[in-house]
Amino acid sequence: MKPSIKIGLLTALVILMCQACGSSSDAQNPQSEAIKVEITSDQGKYHLLRDGKPYQVKGAGIEYGDIDAFARHGGNSFRTWNIDSGGRTGQQVLDKAQSLGLTVSMNLVLGAEHWGFDYNNKEKVAKQFERIKLEVLKYKDHPALLSWIIGNELNYDFKNPKVYDAVNDISKMIHQLDPNHPTTTTLSGYVPHDIKVILERAADLDYISVQMYSDLVNLPDYIRRDNFPTPLFVTEWGAQGHWEVEKTSWGAPIEKNSSMKAKNYLDGYQQVIEPLAGQVIGTYVFLWGQKQERTATWYGMFTDTDAETETIDVMHYIWNQRWPENRTPKLESMLLNGQSAEDNVKLKANGNYTALVTVKDPENDPIRYRWELRHESKTTQAGGAQEKLPALVTGLIRGESNKEIQIQAPATHGAYRLFVYAYDGNGHAAHANIPFYVDE
Repeated sequence: MKPSIKIGLLTALVILMCQACGSSSDAQNPQSEAIKVEITSDQGKYHLLRDGKPYQVKGAGIEYGDIDAFARHGGNSFRTWNIDSGGRTGQQVLDKAQSLGLTVSMNLVLGAEHWGFDYNNKEKVAKQFERIKLEVLKYKDHPALLSWIIGNELNYDFKNPKVYDAVNDISKMIHQLDPNHPTTTTLSGYVPHDIKVILERAADLDYISVQMYSDLVNLPDYIRRDNFPTPLFVTEWGAQGHWEVEKTSWGAPIEKNSSMKAKNYLDGYQQVIEPLAGQVIGTYVFLWGQKQERTATWYGMFTDTDAETETIDVMHYIWNQRWPENRTPKLESMLLNGQSAEDNVKLKANGNYTALVTVKDPENDPIRYRWELRHESKTTQAGGAQEKLPALVTGLIRGESNKEIQIQAPATHGAYRLFVYAYDGNGHAAHANIPFYVDE
């Protein structure tokens, strides 16, 4: 039996409690009424409307990122991966967005088969349904709310299609309780089989969302091939995925430097996303913040010192049609022992070598350098799971504040990675890294 759509006793009690305390909160926030968001179609083109007017999403995914900086750069909407996000409650997230004139697509966390959730367990599915219902009732009337995301990448390694029965039940419940905000779910990649399952089992959704990295370039071909039948939202896009890039002979993924990434962001938007206007109703670039995932620089648009990278320059340009006044340094090359990352760099234990980075700043700002040597990540986690930062190796770099350094290879054989950061003194940084292997 599927969970009932009727409001249960616990939910009713929560409603009464909210009504009892609502007068004081509404007095403090007179704009506490929902703003209607809808999707319309005209001659085969889809349009996102907010308060009856076209709404162009200038978006990013934000967890622990700087929301004020996002607004200053011209962003107007962000997505979350949890209701309580980045150390803030859902209420605080929405209030913060409202104070800056932003909107939020709130992610309702659903159990994923990849993490062990069993959608054959009716009791657990029903309990999840009731939890989601309470969250919807709590935040549905906030004026900063844009949409509901029902689960993130539930198709990742899934086999039980009942997950999308649960998504459909939740979408129906949301539409009953909240007629002002559309619903979606996000897919890991564009997978025709999974899209077919969603169209069959979760037809109550207002649109489908996909999360794509290198494969984004193929999205127009996929849409044409499949005559894609619904509006589409790209809820994650940006860097090449660590699973999509060339690897060294010992299996270390080769990361693009910050300037290469910036070009990929600009090309992805101008050559893929922009021409799909009318089918793609919005995008959230990944990631307005910083995280360790294979490396500490792979996906974040900020460094671990909160410096902005060149990808933020690109999004500023996309959102404002002009570049920021002070640009991020451009990284032209990084070499270790005269070799690039693609050269499968191998060093002898305790040997002495030179590393060199070439950086140019658009305003000729003086550059400060920081070098780090770390063990290579050994994680096998997938799906964006939290990773531990690999250990720092100290005492082997000489001249670490210069663009050229001397480095002694570690005494222990194995895989390592050398990082460099170039700061312009105006809150910006370029970065690059080279994986290398130490032979005995």
